[in-house]
Amino acid sequence: MTSIQTFTDKWFGKGTDLFVLLALALGFAALYGPTYWDLSHTIWASDEQGHGPIILAVSIWLLFQRRHELAALPSNPSPALATMVFVIGLASYLLGRTQGIWILEVGSQILILAALLLYFKGLAGLKCAWFVLFFMIFMVPLPGALVAALTAPLKSMVSAVASGVLYWAGYPVGRSGVLLTVGPYQLLVADACAGLNSMFTLEALGMLYMNIMGYTSARRNIALALLIIPISFVSNVVRVMILVLVTYHFGDEAGQGFVHGAAGMVLFIVALSLMLVTDNLLNLFVKDRTRKSKAQSRSLA
Repeated sequence: MTSIQTFTDKWFGKGTDLFVLLALALGFAALYGPTYWDLSHTIWASDEQGHGPIILAVSIWLLFQRRHELAALPSNPSPALATMVFVIGLASYLLGRTQGIWILEVGSQILILAALLLYFKGLAGLKCAWFVLFFMIFMVPLPGALVAALTAPLKSMVSAVASGVLYWAGYPVGRSGVLLTVGPYQLLVADACAGLNSMFTLEALGMLYMNIMGYTSARRNIALALLIIPISFVSNVVRVMILVLVTYHFGDEAGQGFVHGAAGMVLFIVALSLMLVTDNLLNLFVKDRTRKSKAQSRSLA
């Protein structure tokens, strides 16, 4: 028993009850295991929502990173508030599960986790893990009607900018809506290439970057979060341009083969590069020391 408690104290913080932790983990897995299974065989298997498992894995990692902070917090539960949040979360889960409403079923886990934090640690626990709960919003599938309504104009703008830049560069590119013609080839700009979901994913990447950097300036964080929107747009334009150029120079088979699959990685590389450049430019206007650098200075002292 002593060895079990020693292991628990080392990995999850002093005073953590391993059996309670396992019971909560098993209960959460029993509740949402079927949800994750259904997601993995439906929308998570699509290009548009393929970021879902990544968001889930990163959320688990972020929560694990905060385990010692949570364990060190005094037990100051808010049972009334926790019960209210839990009931709302459970009702959302049941309604979403029975009616096939993903936004309610998947989103309910945020409320369930918030209720558990409130029950064991109170508002201090919620404050400690607020970013994890916020980050999990990005794994909630967006309503299909909203995605369809916003994706169409986004694809049209991406197609117009990509074709305009390539035409200016001297390539024989024509456009009819979201259909691009380059030489003898025609390319249809799909939802995955320039849709709302890719922008949503890149916004999640930006939020994670800001959290890792630990910026404390609200002005800087808001500015970077807003600038991620044009960054993701430019990244989508670059992605489409690369596919057009590969198709023009190497043929339709090359454009629809490995390069087409790798274009998604190009999207994130371009977005991350632009994000780093933007972050460095913001350094010229907003001075902000990170929590990481402060922790290092304290350790050096």
